[in-house]
Amino acid sequence: MVHAAKGLFISCDIPMAQFIINYNASLPQSQKFIIHILDATHLFVSSNVDGMIRSAIQDFRNAITYEKPT
Repeated sequence: MVHAAKGLFISCDIPMAQFIINYNASLPQSQKFIIHILDATHLFVSSNVDGMIRSAIQDFRNAITYEKPT
């Protein structure tokens, strides 16, 4: 039997993929969004979470960005 799922294909580097995987693992079971981890740099996720992933990545980048004091 064939099982089809609508989702998003994410292609990224290994550290970003690990960030997304860890972010998914930190969520409650009802909110998990990864459908399948294809390999170290490719993920297949639910189609309705693109904004949530982008927001989490932006928050992470803002948290680790260094700004030189003036």
